[in-house]
Amino acid sequence: MTDESWVRRERSFRGISKRLAIKYLETLGATPVDDDRVEADDWAADLSAQTVGVGPSLTLTQVDLVFEGDPDVLDPLIEEFAQKALRAGG
Repeated sequence: MTDESWVRRERSFRGISKRLAIKYLETLGATPVDDDRVEADDWAADLSAQTVGVGPSLTLTQVDLVFEGDPDVLDPLIEEFAQKALRAGG
């Protein structure tokens, strides 16, 4: 589900699992469509995860999100998601 007036925003978050990212997106109004996508009325997001190196011996999970939606809704939504993701570590 996309609309021609929608915009794309790509963001990456480290130290959060894809499963937890989906849970946070659900609290923001999304419904999982499959393991890699959630959708809401006026936005959607595709998720992927990878392991990234941080320094010589430390690795973290990085979740990459591609948000699509109405820019008036999307920008505050991404900020709210980012705040939740930053608190994920405790």
